[in-house]
Amino acid sequence: MSTPAEFYQSLPPISKAYGTICVVATAAFHLGLYDPRTIALLYGPVFSQFQVWRLITNFFFLGKFSVNFGIRLLMIARYGVQLEKGPFERRTADFLWMMIFGALTLLVLSAIPMFWSPFLGISLVFMLVYVWSREYPNAVINLYGLVQLKAFYFPWAMLALDVIFGSPIWPDLLGIIAGHLYHFLTVLHPLAGGKNILKTPRWVHKIVARYRIGAPPPTSRSQPTGAAAAAPGTGAAFRGRSYRLND
Repeated sequence: MSTPAEFYQSLPPISKAYGTICVVATAAFHLGLYDPRTIALLYGPVFSQFQVWRLITNFFFLGKFSVNFGIRLLMIARYGVQLEKGPFERRTADFLWMMIFGALTLLVLSAIPMFWSPFLGISLVFMLVYVWSREYPNAVINLYGLVQLKAFYFPWAMLALDVIFGSPIWPDLLGIIAGHLYHFLTVLHPLAGGKNILKTPRWVHKIVARYRIGAPPPTSRSQPTGAAAAAPGTGAAFRGRSYRLND
């Protein structure tokens, strides 16, 4: 059995970095090192006082240490990690771009007054859950030991439970919207014959290569991944969908 340190070191870079920053942000809040209002998404100060850091920092505060905080962190550690180690394996730039696109989408949606939230971290985590549910739609989820359901329905079940227990609906729903938009533009639309308009920008690849984040991508651009790499009869395991067109 691996130690906690070994487990932490084994995590893929983007999920590990995001989860770590979220823990540090909440720990710093409990230590009284900052006021959450200084990192919240407030569009007034962003435009009138050029406090542009708010467009980024609001994604790293998941609330106080609590059961809900633990659940969100576990979502990153499980579903984010499974995505990064599965369909996005050796495609760190693509995973980072998915996170960036999700954050930008949430910022646009939150500019609508009825959708506004001071912190969009929960929505970004829920986007990860939604994308994971589309990558592994037939995986079986045991929901709090109460009921089993397919992963395809998991985001909606979590949204319903959050509402039942008194949480607002919009953070989860915004994450679902952002996740579905990403899934539609990168999978559904290209599969229907449309052009993939959400390819990972070159500057994201350059950042990942410059700082050597994650494992290097496959040397052959035509190398199959996922189910495409498992020819019939080979016994290879299915690790996610094989129809992403970013490569």
